[in-house]
Amino acid sequence: MRNILIVDDDQKIRTLLKTYLEKNQYSVTLAHNGASFFTEFNRSVDTLSLVILDVMLPDTDGFALCQAVRRRSNVPIIMLTASSDEADRVVGLELGADDYISKPHSPRELLARIKAIHRRTGMEAAAPPRYHRFGGFTIDTVERSVVDHAGTPVPLSGLDFQLLKYFIDHAGEILDRSVLCEATRGRDAGPFDRFLDVQISRLRLRFNDCGKQPWLIKTVRGAGYVFAASVISSHE
Repeated sequence: MRNILIVDDDQKIRTLLKTYLEKNQYSVTLAHNGASFFTEFNRSVDTLSLVILDVMLPDTDGFALCQAVRRRSNVPIIMLTASSDEADRVVGLELGADDYISKPHSPRELLARIKAIHRRTGMEAAAPPRYHRFGGFTIDTVERSVVDHAGTPVPLSGLDFQLLKYFIDHAGEILDRSVLCEATRGRDAGPFDRFLDVQISRLRLRFNDCGKQPWLIKTVRGAGYVFAASVISSHE
């Protein structure tokens, strides 16, 4: 799990942190006060890997939220404060916070603290790989882009990318039409629905996978399709 809940009353800070952390493959949920924090926390408590609490909020404070979280969960907590008072840091840590960062801080520093906590709790190892390489092509799941061996971008629509990523995640598996349609469009294919065929034909064309001997996506008669290329995944 790499799901983070952030509460901060400063919209610019919330947006900045969400954008930065999502680029580093974290799922981020935002709250702007104590009430919205509890709504989101109650909804996702079992899937959270970390909580970030601003000390100063319009309707409560981070210390009260920290106590409330600790009564229900052992999820790691990082507290943010504009105060340089050592007493605030001590109180936060005594209430169950795992780390403390003073404002202003850089998103890069916060990311480093998050990774350190996840390493200690055994979560960081679960980070999914960012890059997948196959047949001279590289897919970047953060930038949602694909380039060939020369670094030339491969033009893909959002649905094309989604379908390609699903194939890569299930490389070597035979996937029937209903599974692929559900994964890309959220519904099963009807008896006369040719949308999936068009998508797959378009993917094959983009990767020069045409002809009687396709190397990338092979049709398994009566069963579906299989991503036949060898995939090497990595974080760098």
